[in-house]
Amino acid sequence: MRGKWISFLLILPAVLYLVLLMGYPLFETFRLAFTSDEGFLGNFKRLVENGGFWNAMKNTILLTAVIVPLQLIFALGLALFVNQKFKGYTTVLYFIAIPLALSDVTAALMSYTIFSPNGYLNKILMNLHLIERPIYFFGYMFKAREFWVIVLTEVWRATPLVFIILLAGLQSINKEYLEAADLFGFSRWKKFTKIILPLLKPSIMSALLLRTLFAFQIFGVVWLLAGRDIPVLAGETYYWYTFMNDPKMASAYALVIALVTIVVSWFYITFLSAKHLEGAR
Repeated sequence: MRGKWISFLLILPAVLYLVLLMGYPLFETFRLAFTSDEGFLGNFKRLVENGGFWNAMKNTILLTAVIVPLQLIFALGLALFVNQKFKGYTTVLYFIAIPLALSDVTAALMSYTIFSPNGYLNKILMNLHLIERPIYFFGYMFKAREFWVIVLTEVWRATPLVFIILLAGLQSINKEYLEAADLFGFSRWKKFTKIILPLLKPSIMSALLLRTLFAFQIFGVVWLLAGRDIPVLAGETYYWYTFMNDPKMASAYALVIALVTIVVSWFYITFLSAKHLEGAR
């Protein structure tokens, strides 16, 4: 009996944390989202009738579709490079992992100091007499440039996370497979496509799932660099809560983000993981 009470007391802090800091805010989000003078789904009706919602959804999907594949490609290349374990590879590993210590706000501010009219990039180009006046990357008139600055910032900031996952996957591959491939005269490309890539699929799946979910929740980098020039779902949630003082609409946006991430997770786990398992049989 005493052992049961000790076990209960040990898990009590974790239970209280989940209830107070996660459970209660989640309950309030649902309550606010489904509370409206226009009926049970009134907030969601306002949301889908608002052109800003569809624009934010489009931008969020577009950013995800561009950022995640680029991160996967760069991370895979870096992981293959570092996995060769050449002299000084640990130093290279540390340099690649540095952005993991930065928040999205810090990364956005660093990008702004580089690409702003008085930033480092314009100063370097002007000092080299390559341009006569600053190149503008920010502002409603330059949304296309803002988009690519956001992509560049996110790729630099979050690629190390994908890199670490893929590097761990590469290091877990049994080297006997690669040695056998050398004996059979496999080329590097054939070893990569026939051995490394299939065995790396679980790590690739994990990395893709994490980065896709985080990409759908992108906020800090977009908000600081573009504001509402390029609206995204998380940014619109913040806008409705802070600037419009409408927590009900903000809660509706938050639930849409949650629903999208759940659907994405289900798609990855149900379809892509299933295909991987079938291929492994």
